[in-house]
Amino acid sequence: MKRFFQCLLATFGLTTACGQQNFETTDVQGFSLLTDNPNVVILDVRTASEYAEGHIEGAIHLDQGQSDFVEQAKAQLPSEKTIAVYCKRGRRSASAAERLAAVGYTCVSLNGGINAWKEAYMPLTTSTYRVDVFQTKSGKPLKIQALMHASIRMQFDGKEIEIDPVTKLGNRTIDYTSMPKADYIFVTHEHADHYDPNAIALLSAPHTRLVTNKRCADMLSAGTVMNNGDKQQFGDLEVEAIPAYNTTEGHLQFHPKGRDNGYLLTINGLRIYVAGDTEEIPEMAELKDIDIAFLPCNQPYTMKTEQLIKAAKTIHPRVLFPYHSGQTNLSDIPAQLTPEGIDVRLRPDFQ
Repeated sequence: MKRFFQCLLATFGLTTACGQQNFETTDVQGFSLLTDNPNVVILDVRTASEYAEGHIEGAIHLDQGQSDFVEQAKAQLPSEKTIAVYCKRGRRSASAAERLAAVGYTCVSLNGGINAWKEAYMPLTTSTYRVDVFQTKSGKPLKIQALMHASIRMQFDGKEIEIDPVTKLGNRTIDYTSMPKADYIFVTHEHADHYDPNAIALLSAPHTRLVTNKRCADMLSAGTVMNNGDKQQFGDLEVEAIPAYNTTEGHLQFHPKGRDNGYLLTINGLRIYVAGDTEEIPEMAELKDIDIAFLPCNQPYTMKTEQLIKAAKTIHPRVLFPYHSGQTNLSDIPAQLTPEGIDVRLRPDFQ
């Protein structure tokens, strides 16, 4: 990974200044090249209040001043990826990079920190939504944000994709007015934690393509209906409606077979399965070559953890996001699926 980073900088005619230190450093231009790279994790090591005032989009926050900083980093940062670290002026990030490099991470620190970033008129955000970046078959980045529970935002090649957008759930809210209008909105079914006419209205523009099951289309008097098994091609986005239903006796009324959708999205060759509200079902065995999967986990409405683990082994995605979890304890899932070669990513916003 260190070799990858050095080659990346060389490609753009940039240099690093490492001296005797065990990590790399770069300027704003070099650092900006890393922010959309799926092999890089951006890490903000300032205090929580500094992070809240404005940070680089998608940056994970870990305060390097905390006594358990390294332990927290080892629990949250993938060891196979480059960690691009920044602070306010560069001193704290250099210290953090040195400590992380000492335990095996490949690190690069931003010279001049966030101050230099701002002086170069580079963008900042106050959003706390975690951004995961993936590389499509042609090398273009796809950004995925875990917004809330079952609400997912995707960004690819200038297109905005929203799945089950909901403005409010309990005391949690999403401000869709701060986001661009959607090019595509997908709704799996009519339950209030998935279907919100207000959110759909806020995200809609004349060019927006709304895709739903029949029940939601009837309720909205709008939208393209997809039934289980239907396939559609929307420009460069290929979509298949996957069945989503309960199988446990006594739970069948929550999501009856044939009514609700999951969606299989193929974006520039990247295959993404968003399961919706479902238990482990036989149709999952037909899903092949899945790169990213979102599987729900909160009985009695969707899956138990053991069902999710079995479903994940059946689908075998490269990356798994357990979502729609409520108060379900998901902490045991990674240990059971990592040996299967599945990268499990737990995101608190998906509770």
